[in-house]
Amino acid sequence: MKQQVVNNLQTFVKVEEQTKPNRRQVGILGGNFNPVHLAHLIMADQVGTSLGLEKVYLMPSNEPPHVDPKETIAASHRLKMLELAIEGNPLLAIEKCELEREGKSYTFETMQFLTQKYPDTDFYFIIGGDMVDYLPKWHKIDELTQLVQFVGVKRPGYSRETPYPIIWIDVPDMNISSTDLRKKITQGCSVNYLLPKNVLHYIQEKGLYLDGV
Repeated sequence: MKQQVVNNLQTFVKVEEQTKPNRRQVGILGGNFNPVHLAHLIMADQVGTSLGLEKVYLMPSNEPPHVDPKETIAASHRLKMLELAIEGNPLLAIEKCELEREGKSYTFETMQFLTQKYPDTDFYFIIGGDMVDYLPKWHKIDELTQLVQFVGVKRPGYSRETPYPIIWIDVPDMNISSTDLRKKITQGCSVNYLLPKNVLHYIQEKGLYLDGV
């Protein structure tokens, strides 16, 4: 417990060193959210409260820039599930710019757009510890680090060694993935307690993921 308090104090010192008077501090958690689940929400909430951010925006991608394109359900469904998932939590909100811009969702282009649109805001871009090793492959990563402060969520078994500046946050580890949830739903397995109840009701009402997509 003592070590955790020290880590939290170090985190707040790092954030304080980067902030300037009269500037907003907000987080961004990007993803396909197909579907959104409890691990997404816990990550966003824990980072937001740990860093004292004004808001944490969940930002659904339109078309992830992966080499291997993946099928996904309509953006309208993913957006509606996000809206249901964050009900009642004033810390969380939704950023729809990637859906509105359409095309491939490159983080650099998105954050360039947001920093120009909100010049009074400091952005903290949240990624899982398992994504840190992939940062060198991100589009214009060096330029991106000038636009945002990366926040890494610690994951057991993944190294924290990286040449990029990252604030690390301890978050309860929940091994939940959207891919596994889709498979369970397709197979008729229970996904109770893995995603918000109102999101599950929406999935059942709309008959989503029954075909495996």
